[in-house]
Amino acid sequence: MLLKTQVYVVALFFGLILSASVVNAQATNPTLEKRIQDLEAYVNNTARVTETGTSKVSGPGPGHNGWMMVATALVLFMTLPGLALFYGGLVRSKNILSVLAQCFGIAGLVTILWWAVGYSLAFSWSNYDANGAGMAGSTILGSLKFAFFDGVDSMPNGDYSAWISHNVFSMYQMMFAIITPALIIGAIAERMKYSALMLFVVGWMFIVYFPMAHMVWGIDGAMNGIWNPNASIKAIDFAGGTVVHMTSGWSALVLCLILGKRLGFGVKNMSPHNLVLTMIGTGMLWVGWYGFNAGSALASDTVSSNAFTTTTLATATAAFVWPLIEWILKGKPTVLGFCSGAVAGLVVVTPACGFINTKGAMIIGVLAGTIPFFAVYKLKIWLGYDDALDTFGVHAVGGTLGALLTGILAVSSQLPDGTPNPLSVNGNMGNVNALINGGMLWLEQLKAIGITLGIAIVGSTALAYLLKFTIGLRPVESVEIQGLDVAEHGEEGYNGFQLFVE
Repeated sequence: MLLKTQVYVVALFFGLILSASVVNAQATNPTLEKRIQDLEAYVNNTARVTETGTSKVSGPGPGHNGWMMVATALVLFMTLPGLALFYGGLVRSKNILSVLAQCFGIAGLVTILWWAVGYSLAFSWSNYDANGAGMAGSTILGSLKFAFFDGVDSMPNGDYSAWISHNVFSMYQMMFAIITPALIIGAIAERMKYSALMLFVVGWMFIVYFPMAHMVWGIDGAMNGIWNPNASIKAIDFAGGTVVHMTSGWSALVLCLILGKRLGFGVKNMSPHNLVLTMIGTGMLWVGWYGFNAGSALASDTVSSNAFTTTTLATATAAFVWPLIEWILKGKPTVLGFCSGAVAGLVVVTPACGFINTKGAMIIGVLAGTIPFFAVYKLKIWLGYDDALDTFGVHAVGGTLGALLTGILAVSSQLPDGTPNPLSVNGNMGNVNALINGGMLWLEQLKAIGITLGIAIVGSTALAYLLKFTIGLRPVESVEIQGLDVAEHGEEGYNGFQLFVE
């Protein structure tokens, strides 16, 4: 009898263990319905299902992650070699290598700053609670949470995307950080010391770029109208009208004014030495810009495809309108006009591309081919500044125009009565729908424009004068006359002979 009782107790004990295991497996092993829900979230690029045991998939989604790695490479392609060749062809032959060296130097320098503290200052929360969760607010700069890429691994950072790796996101944003100061080169080409430019970029990234990137795109940024419901200024900027083009363009104007005009400006022939290179560079910029604009959706989804479409329409239209105006006013459409129009179209549509429809894109294309044209061909002459490669006329004027037009042309995702807008192109407009429907978003855009102007102009002025009165901004006259290639880099772009008379 005792033996039977012992056997019964042992059997009961193991039965309980087996039952607990089954219950536990049912709790942690997702049902087919839950797994399908998780798959739907991936396909639709919505937040992952957060309940325990709802997915057997961990890490990023391969499609979105793959697209973002391609987009990252495309944005790097914009700087190296796109911008380098675009600017390189526009300078005189004795200075082409200086432009290439400046682009390469900025790429390496900004990468180091980004890894050390830049990414963290731009894209971490400003404050965290005792449990490590971000604390809501409306802030100017992030913290050092991700300094030296601590915690930046291949798992997604849910603050920005549920389906792409954190390290891929950080690399994508780094390419924006690289090209933005590189745009400034165009205004000061042929007359600024390499050492002074590198030091200027170091200070400029901390004073201008990192705060602007955080305010506009950071999860708790003060001007992130899309994702931060607590934002003080509910402005929107899809891919960098304020952060990239306004900051670089207005800073470029400040720097070129403080630096002074090139020797012989207005007297000597300073025509582009190789428009073939400029055209090739323009094509590379256009191709790379799809990573810039369509990639800013952070997914291969409907928002990305809309940005791809609007970018194409606006760019092609502006590339046609600019030389058309030349044809009317000057009698000939120039290759430089085609190139300038294309870049202007890309610049102006950048902040709007993910928020507008195709009609808005066409309006932007016409205005992008018109207003920057007059800034380049009339305003520069009236005011007499030496913006060597028209960075101010295209990027500052175009970026400011684009930021304002975004507030006018953006499409809401909901109608005033709360029903879905059948014309919606972006479902993430909840925080600004009321502003769009009420016709008031442009005022928020004006506020963001004002803040951007203040940061870029004041910060660049302070940095430029600091360097001018310490190490100096310009090389000696003999070096400038000889050309920066030989004097600063010990090389010549064309193997010891000049293609053009200087």
